[in-house]
Amino acid sequence: MSLDRQPTVIARTVTRAVVPLILLTAIGLLLQGHNLPGGGFIAGVLTVTAFALIYIIYGLDYLETELLDRTTTDSEETESNIIREYAEVFALGLVLAAGSGIAAILLGYPFLTQAVVFVEPLPIYHELEVASALVFDIGVYGVVVGALLTILAVVGEE
Repeated sequence: MSLDRQPTVIARTVTRAVVPLILLTAIGLLLQGHNLPGGGFIAGVLTVTAFALIYIIYGLDYLETELLDRTTTDSEETESNIIREYAEVFALGLVLAAGSGIAAILLGYPFLTQAVVFVEPLPIYHELEVASALVFDIGVYGVVVGALLTILAVVGEE
């Protein structure tokens, strides 16, 4: 963190308290997306919101050294590496989303047909519903997170 940019104690405290809550909400919305409103898109937007808050309060250097446990040598190289990694998340999400639809076609069903498997008996939940739409939602999540974080990092360079 540079010396000319010191966040207030209140901003740091609120960020430390709010970011885990935002990420837990995002995970909850991602997992319920095939049954209730929510899913990959809104979970991705919430995840990017948490990252944006970290960027604003602590900066990219904090994200690299403290959260990702990397050593930063050249800030220009770091920014291009992280943008490349965001692009990889985008590409993986796109492959998952499209692959979930293509898998249905390969099995003889229409594109993006949903299948459901019930896993039981489980100790705490008794029964767990696993839908193929979850794979699509995870793919959309990756696309949204990768695209928005790329935009955030590129705009942040300016």
